[in-house]
Amino acid sequence: MADRPANVRIVIADDHTLFRDGLRRLLESEPGFHVVGEATDGIEAIERVKSLQPDILLLDVAMPRLTGLAALEQLSALSHSVRTILLTASIEKPQIVTALQLGARGVVMKDTATSQLLKSIWCVMDGQHWVGREAVNDLIETLRKLMASDAAGPKKGFGLTKRELDIVGAVVAGYANKEIAKSFSISEETVKHHLTNIFNKVGASNRLELALFAVRHNIVQDF
Repeated sequence: MADRPANVRIVIADDHTLFRDGLRRLLESEPGFHVVGEATDGIEAIERVKSLQPDILLLDVAMPRLTGLAALEQLSALSHSVRTILLTASIEKPQIVTALQLGARGVVMKDTATSQLLKSIWCVMDGQHWVGREAVNDLIETLRKLMASDAAGPKKGFGLTKRELDIVGAVVAGYANKEIAKSFSISEETVKHHLTNIFNKVGASNRLELALFAVRHNIVQDF
């Protein structure tokens, strides 16, 4: 477990005043939590993150001017790495996938028990993800399950060779370069060469982006 800060700075972004007031009182009754700001729409949420640099942003999905997902996309480009937890009364699986791919650290339903909401914040502060009502240790596996309904769809190879597809599968499975090299009886330098080619072909800059891309486009090979 990562070291927890003594004071977790939180911004609440929701267009319902009563909900924000109630959530603020709830959070500030919890030792270690401090609500440093509020926002009534997505644009204000981005402004609050820029000016206040909170640890946690509790972001409503359905808001005026700019939706939660649209705000999340803009937040992903900021240098400040705020941990965003989406709050929602209703969300479809494709939206959850999109949110996680855009960098959301959690998705919490508004009818969740108070204890679960508090637990989700600490979970995210500890470097994990939270989806629905439980902590998520393996984000890639969670995305694969969420997208299982699309598994029968057509696959696109994106110009990847059979060996490159095999290596993509190994990356998604969590294998390190040394393990991949041993599995395919090739050198680690060859693995790195393949990965460079793969990154260039799909437009990924690191292994996590590659794994998310592979899951999203259903090009994952069993490994």
